[in-house]
Amino acid sequence: MATNEAPEGANGNGNATQPTLNVLAQYVKDLSFESPGAPNSLRGRDKAPGININVNVNANPMTDKQFDVNLTLSAKAAFDKDVLFNVELVYGGVFRIDGFPQEHMLPLLFIECPRLLFPFARQIIAEATRNGGFPPLMLDPIDFAQMFQQKIAEEQAASKVKVS
Repeated sequence: MATNEAPEGANGNGNATQPTLNVLAQYVKDLSFESPGAPNSLRGRDKAPGININVNVNANPMTDKQFDVNLTLSAKAAFDKDVLFNVELVYGGVFRIDGFPQEHMLPLLFIECPRLLFPFARQIIAEATRNGGFPPLMLDPIDFAQMFQQKIAEEQAASKVKVS
């Protein structure tokens, strides 16, 4: 039995419209490296310094299909009370997102986009620390899905507190 109904997602001429995620631009918005104790902070030590790493993702619409996503990475290395280095990077990307259902937008912006930006930001952090006289800081891969789920859970918990 033949039907005249087009399959879901088809545009009538046999071509299905495919959702797209394109990187239009990538850029360094802010890069800061400080080594306040140099050159003394560069001397060898018998144990590794403590390193505190923070990660944040922000997304802002530019048009209805273009978004500016910023990945902020900061790392502070300290030995006892002495700061060896402090590096902060805000790495951005402009993305065109088209054809996705609305419920997929937040995961795309806060998981997929930073996942695409991270390797480039990681390399910049490694080069900045190496250029500062330290071994390159090679950040471990980041689970942006877990970060997103945690952020959603925190926002839901905060909204429950406000309602009560």
